[in-house]
Amino acid sequence: MKTLRVIALIVCMGVPLLIKNGFAYQDPGSSTPSVSVLKVEGTIGPTVTSFIIRGIETAKARGDECLIIELDTPGGLLNSTQDIVREMLASELPLVVYVSPKGAAAGSAGAYITLAAHIAAMAPATTIGAASPVSMAPGGAGMDSVMQNKMFNYSENYIEGIAEERGRNKEWAISAVRDGSALTDYEALEMNVIDIRAVDLRELLTKIHGTEVEGTTLNTKDATINRLQPTFAEKVFSFILRPEIILILTLIAIYGIIGEVTNPGAIIPGVGGVIALILLLYGTASLPINTAGFILIGLAVILFISEALTPTFGILMAGGAVSFFLGALMLFQDFPEEMQLSWFWLVPATILTVLFFGLVAGAGLKAQFSKHRTGPESMISKPAVVVDPVSSEKGRVLIDGEYWNARTRPPQKLKRNESCEILEIDGLTLIVKPINKKLENHHGSI
Repeated sequence: MKTLRVIALIVCMGVPLLIKNGFAYQDPGSSTPSVSVLKVEGTIGPTVTSFIIRGIETAKARGDECLIIELDTPGGLLNSTQDIVREMLASELPLVVYVSPKGAAAGSAGAYITLAAHIAAMAPATTIGAASPVSMAPGGAGMDSVMQNKMFNYSENYIEGIAEERGRNKEWAISAVRDGSALTDYEALEMNVIDIRAVDLRELLTKIHGTEVEGTTLNTKDATINRLQPTFAEKVFSFILRPEIILILTLIAIYGIIGEVTNPGAIIPGVGGVIALILLLYGTASLPINTAGFILIGLAVILFISEALTPTFGILMAGGAVSFFLGALMLFQDFPEEMQLSWFWLVPATILTVLFFGLVAGAGLKAQFSKHRTGPESMISKPAVVVDPVSSEKGRVLIDGEYWNARTRPPQKLKRNESCEILEIDGLTLIVKPINKKLENHHGSI
């Protein structure tokens, strides 16, 4: 009897502990389902690609029912779009693209991403389409008609393959590239471009509940929503890769490095310039920036420096200003319109750069590379007139109205009134050499 009581006590104490630690049997279907949600706003670029790929991996690790991508984009880079679509088509985790909130758009690159989802949905008053590619060639050079045709043909085939893979309207997908066609949420649902129209996220979860995706039936009606946020690094790199920030980094790199050259030991300009240059290199490696633009900006810097060292009354400065403006204009000219630099950035940047080189860097460069204008060193290479015969032992010369002791290097000798050139200074004595030129009556008193 006593033994039974001990056993009963152990059981009563052990069962709660087992339940608490998760060792008790649980019905797999009784656990609360969850979904992950991430929001993509703005242009599609490398950091968005990283965010979406991380979201897919995180949702898989959590065992979520699906990953929902709330999308609102005017478009973006083709390379980044291809990377995202590749990951989406290969994903075994159900992916839902939801164009929201009201007034949002899945333009250009957004249309490719939406069509690549297992489930495509749109909120009221949203649009999708206008997926015509922007003409971009390697290095940023403009394309001829043949290259443009190749790009359009590739884009048409690419979006057609995506639509066909997901069982969506491939005829409309082709027209979105060829004709820039766009649809409202109602039209997209009627034309089999999307699967669901939902007012908000909770309604979306209700409507996709019970849908079979990749052999899995979604249980999302009462699912817990896990919102994913960009990491600090993704936010920083997303900020750096904005066109206006690339331009600012270019200016800081130029000002900082030139500032350090013209003011050696200042340290801060040099350090700032090098950091900006490293970030700039990261940005240019991540984005297909027009290399011709950077060449023109480099040419502008050379012209500005040349103006400082060999004054041409502003001709080189004007040429540098034009070169800098055109270079900055070309940097992002082949990007989607929303990623191009406006004149509100280009004009002030050009004026500021001209002022920097004209007033600050120009004076510093002249001071660094010009000859000495004061002190004994300023007399080197200057001509002088012999007052008393000069030998390797003694003599006197007249320079700039001052009499100086002088001597030559053996076996040279100089006669009175003969011209000479100063080679070096030894204390208070000038070392001179003849230049075979008589200065007759150069000074009337001699």
